Amino acid sequence: MYPNDGFRELDRQECLRLLAKAPVGRIVHTRQALPAVLPVNFCLDGDGAVLLRTSAVSELVRAVDGAVVAFEADEVDAVAHSGWSVVVTGRATVVTDPAEHARLCRVGPRSWVPSPEEVFVRVEPELVTGRELVGGRTRYGVDLDSYAPGAPVRP
Repeated sequence: MYPNDGFRELDRQECLRLLAKAPVGRIVHTRQALPAVLPVNFCLDGDGAVLLRTSAVSELVRAVDGAVVAFEADEVDAVAHSGWSVVVTGRATVVTDPAEHARLCRVGPRSWVPSPEEVFVRVEPELVTGRELVGGRTRYGVDLDSYAPGAPVRP
């Protein structure tokens, strides 16, 4: 988190509660030594791990299996100038245990692009952070509707 940026920091429980409501997030990984971001549907497992379902031969599987990744989801209301963002950072692994794979086929995320051979990717929630801006006001009480670049900020 960035101190004094006007957003309210969310605790781990708040972050996981908000993540559970989001239908889509973004997985951040490395591709050819550069950051890559891919939107994906997902769900949370009981322990807060992020679960993805994808083709066994996808580039994503090759890029993230065994790597530390970030996963971000958010909700933004541009009219009300409010919203939240949650980031989960942890090691991603392809689920290889047959019993766990069978369980996730029943309770895990459904693929939006089904393929003949699918795998589940699990992102362990080693670091969970989040921030929120509510009602178009910063924590300093500044009304964002009255702010215009270059204009004086009114409390």
